[in-house]
Amino acid sequence: MTEYTDHHTPQGLRTRGTVVVVPGRGESHATYNRFGRRLAADAYRVRVVNAPDLDPGDTDGSLARFGRQLAAAVEGTAAEDGVVHPVVLVGADSGAVAVAALLGSAGPAAAGQPDAVVLAGLPGRAAAGAGGWESELDIRTSCPTHRAVLTDDPGVRRGSLDAPVPAALLTAAHDAEITVPALLLAGDADPLADLDALERTTKSLPHARLSVVLGGHHDVLNDLTHRSVAAEVVTFLEALRDGLRPAVTVRAGSW
Repeated sequence: MTEYTDHHTPQGLRTRGTVVVVPGRGESHATYNRFGRRLAADAYRVRVVNAPDLDPGDTDGSLARFGRQLAAAVEGTAAEDGVVHPVVLVGADSGAVAVAALLGSAGPAAAGQPDAVVLAGLPGRAAAGAGGWESELDIRTSCPTHRAVLTDDPGVRRGSLDAPVPAALLTAAHDAEITVPALLLAGDADPLADLDALERTTKSLPHARLSVVLGGHHDVLNDLTHRSVAAEVVTFLEALRDGLRPAVTVRAGSW
């Protein structure tokens, strides 16, 4: 597999920031084509890298290698004027675990100096126990388009959700002292999520928000509500550019 795929800002628009997407267990670059195109259409430079290779017997070495790969991927997006900030790392599943653990253990500089992170589908300690491809799809998503993307992609490794994320990395991710702004995303129908643990993690961070998707499954960035989730991510990206001050607030309403 190539090291990354890119989604570029439409011609004539000024790039508003750089987003590097880190897939999770079993996923390929193609898993995030729809998500990448949507962010790119909003003038963000998007690069999707390979899912991290997490060795349960060498977590420190795994994070060090991942940090170097991530820093190179960020630097590789540079245009004539350099890398466009803000730089935001978006991790899903084990990709979210690796991003959080890396920042907690080595600091932002090891990950290409991100300005913020999005942690989507950060798993708890529950095992998937999928028991077959259809069951794994049910855990991942209820979106028929995404189910077809996963099924038809030869780069997707079926059964990967049954491989546990190393416990040491899960602990490091949930205990990470992430100082940059963080958006955590989870589906309330995700059997792998521990919403109580995510809430504790969010409350322990200085600049963090946990957004829960109603009916959302594990692949929360690609589920049936992918438009609303992408809008939440873009809202975060836009607020980040203005000191986390949202551009739109509700003054009155009946819903």
